[in-house]
Amino acid sequence: MGNREDLLAGARRCLEEKGWARTTVRDISTAAGGVSLAAIGYHFGSREAVLNAALIEAIDEWGTRIGRTLASFGETESSPAERYEAMWTAIIKSFQDDRTLWLATIEALLQAEHSKDLRRHLAGGQAQGRRGLAALLLSTPEDEIGDAAARTLGSAQMALFTGLMTQWLTDPEQAPDASEVVTGLQVLTGVINSDT
Repeated sequence: MGNREDLLAGARRCLEEKGWARTTVRDISTAAGGVSLAAIGYHFGSREAVLNAALIEAIDEWGTRIGRTLASFGETESSPAERYEAMWTAIIKSFQDDRTLWLATIEALLQAEHSKDLRRHLAGGQAQGRRGLAALLLSTPEDEIGDAAARTLGSAQMALFTGLMTQWLTDPEQAPDASEVVTGLQVLTGVINSDT
């Protein structure tokens, strides 16, 4: 690897081990195997830029991995509720397995307030997530999902995803499992559909 790639790999390690706010340029240099501090400025321009690039790379890799996992969730002979529960089981497993990435993502949301590039990338990821989740749940190719389905079904799933993620990151002992999510949604559907 060259200096640029070493710096990206070092920044990713720092994000996982120290988080965004506590990572210094010296930390990145050390984690990159001693690449000079000046190389950060040369290749990226700033500490924030290399951390943005590292986080974007990590999120893109995670998106590809979770997309493959979710594409095969549940057994084909399972009921829709069983398949939906299997999907949330896979997502919750990611909250556990990729905890440091999810924590870095939350930090990135705060940093995006000061970085148009990062905000644009995160917003694009959310739009892709809405469309992808709607496609998954409707068993429809993603390019055939209309804006209405993405903004309703997809947005509701993204809201559930984000809320569940914060619960699992904050208090995994009390966070709901997949079966409780499905049961809660079934109860909510009953409330919404009741005439009283």
